[in-house]
Formats: sequence, structure tokens, C-alpha cells
Amino acid sequence: MRETFGPPLRAAAIAAFIAGVTLLLLNPPSLRGVNDLITLLVAVLAIVLLTAWGVVALTGDEMSEREYHRLTERSEKLAAMPPPERPLTEFDQLVIDALDALPPDIQKLLEDTPVVISNRGREHFAYGHYFGDTFARRNYHNRIVIYQDTLERDFGHDPELLRAQVERTVRHEVAHHLGWNEAGVRRLGL
Repeated sequence: MRETFGPPLRAAAIAAFIAGVTLLLLNPPSLRGVNDLITLLVAVLAIVLLTAWGVVALTGDEMSEREYHRLTERSEKLAAMPPPERPLTEFDQLVIDALDALPPDIQKLLEDTPVVISNRGREHFAYGHYFGDTFARRNYHNRIVIYQDTLERDFGHDPELLRAQVERTVRHEVAHHLGWNEAGVRRLGL
């Protein structure tokens, strides 16, 4: 019952507050008659409730707890599967070389952190991203994403420059994984 009426009533309360403040500012009520004021309040309340109910109806249903768990289990099963077999690209090899160039102690810290190559760098205006907590916290799943599209766009004209920037980007994101914030990573020269 609360799930059915809670969201519309919450939306109605917010809309009523906004409508009431707007009406008070635009057309302050006169004290000529209580009937006019009651009529105005009832009309505003009806409009607010209908609008709130319509907004909640248009937003759709929330995912049930059972559906959420089913989706989570399926995602975890898919994530545990090995990646599809495909030949390594030159860019894949650049990322592998950059990871192999890291000190062995740092490579060990990355054993449970997937490094993913993506072509969505333009969306994020980035060469790489680190998702997750620092190595010390481990509250969230960690993942390093290296964006092939933006790296190749900006550095692909020179193979050595691309190799150097891929290595720098990998080290930058690994530094985030180790706990450095953006300012700290930049002070490291990454």
C-alpha cells in the first residue's frame, strides 16, 4: 500500500508547496471571503494531486526485489564466464605491455582488478577511468577502463607516442586504484 500511494503523495506534497508559494507570490489572497479562499485551495489541491498521480504513473513501476536479484545473479554468472575468444589487437598488446611493465608488487595488487578496453572515451572525455574504491577499502568492485578510441584519435598518428600514452594512462588509473586522488596522481607526473 505504501509503495502504491507513497510516491504520488510525496510528489503531490512537493507540487503543492511549489504551487502554494507561487500563488502567494503572484496573487496574494484577499481576506474578503473565506469561500473564495477555500475554493482556490480545493482547486489547487485537485490539480496538484492529479498532476502528481500522472507523473508517477508515467515514470513506470519500480523493479521488484525478486526481479532485481534475478538480474544480479544473471549478471554475476555472465561476468564469471571467460571472455569470447578473439585474436589480440595491436592496442590490446599495448595495454598488456603497459601492465607487464609495472613493478611485480603492483601487478600482484591488480590480480582481482579487471582492465577493460573500451571505445567509449568520447562520451567521457577521457583516456581512461578507474571505477571502484581504493585498494585499501574494497567496498565496490574495482575496474580499470582504457579508452582505445580517444587514445588512438589523439596519439595514433605516432606508434611510439601511442605506446607511451597508453603506458601513462595505465599507470594513472593504477595510481587511482592505489588510493591517489586526481591532484595526487598529477603530482606524480601521470
